[in-house]
Amino acid sequence: MPYPADAAGGVPGDRLKAARLRRGLTQEELAEQAGLSLGVVKKLERGGIGRLETYHALARALHVRTSALFDSPGPHESRRSDGDNIGLMALRRAIAPPITLTGRLRPPADVDTEPDVDQLAATARTVATAYHRDDYRTVAELLPPLVLSAHEVVDHVADGPQHTEALRTRSDILQMAGRYLTQVRAYDLAHIALRDAVDDAVRVDELGAVAGAVYQQGWLLMRQGRLDEAEAVSVATAEAVEPRISRASRQSLGAWGKLLVHGSAAAARNNRGSEAREMLRLGRTAGVALAGGTAVAESSWGKFDWRTIAYQSVENHLVAQKPDLVLRLSERIADSGSTTFMRRHLLDVAQAHAMLGHRDDAMEILERLKSETPEWLRHQQMAADTFHLVQRQGRATARARLLASFFDAR
Repeated sequence: MPYPADAAGGVPGDRLKAARLRRGLTQEELAEQAGLSLGVVKKLERGGIGRLETYHALARALHVRTSALFDSPGPHESRRSDGDNIGLMALRRAIAPPITLTGRLRPPADVDTEPDVDQLAATARTVATAYHRDDYRTVAELLPPLVLSAHEVVDHVADGPQHTEALRTRSDILQMAGRYLTQVRAYDLAHIALRDAVDDAVRVDELGAVAGAVYQQGWLLMRQGRLDEAEAVSVATAEAVEPRISRASRQSLGAWGKLLVHGSAAAARNNRGSEAREMLRLGRTAGVALAGGTAVAESSWGKFDWRTIAYQSVENHLVAQKPDLVLRLSERIADSGSTTFMRRHLLDVAQAHAMLGHRDDAMEILERLKSETPEWLRHQQMAADTFHLVQRQGRATARARLLASFFDAR
């Protein structure tokens, strides 16, 4: 299922049990209606930990919001690793430096180079291009010094005419940092970056940048299982930036449409199907207004056109456990030829095939994604889950062993 929560938090047995009893269901009946094993229901009622898609299946069967089943007991309940602290040290220093009486503690500035807004923007474009090419090694190398440079530039031109442009550029850079950090599941650090990106965009009254940062924030919140907040922040910002369709720019249409897409995705995962459909209905307005064109914001929300709405509609049907409908609808969407643009959709189709026992079809899509966008694929838990579901459906083959090596080595 898309956007799984890596650790959605423990679900106390009494909370799930109370919801089940209110529906007058036995554990066996709940398991059957949710499409889960009896053992999973028993484990969760004893206080075990499940994945977001498991909670969604239970919520759908119980006719409650998915978020109603979340109630984290606190981080002390499970051992946590410090393993990512070293790998992310440079970004932590840049994005979350210590605070002193006089402000942020920053490393000494580069005395040989005068801070330059244009050069900063050019480097930011380089990082954006690397991100969209899935060149995460370059992104990881360039982001820490780029964030530090952004702080230096903003401070350097604080009283000059370029201050607004410097803040706008720093907002874009922090959005890229938040996006990358969400991808690698450094969620708390991503939240800091995106919060500061919103602050910069608000200071310069740049609604497009605000929309972009909030869009990234919605993705982050969904990854954390914070579905109510993901929907609320997306809808509130979409209302604030809603363009006048008759004279809206492509950028404003794209930003508005992408916010509605994330709001719909959160609502669908929260068992709020009618709200999810209504947001997509509004989003189609932006797609139609583009008249077949595509809106692009490389450092922010990526790309948007009519297919973005179609892809999200398919994804929502997958969330609702309707794989047959997923495959029928996907046949109506022409292959754009760009795996990067439609890879999220391809994962949905692969999982639908896996759910229906179409082993070869699911494997073919996973192999295509592995061939064309491997660095992105290795960060997708949904892809690994789909493969492991397919793996259980038949004997191991040479092609299955190659995929197993790829996913097990993530």
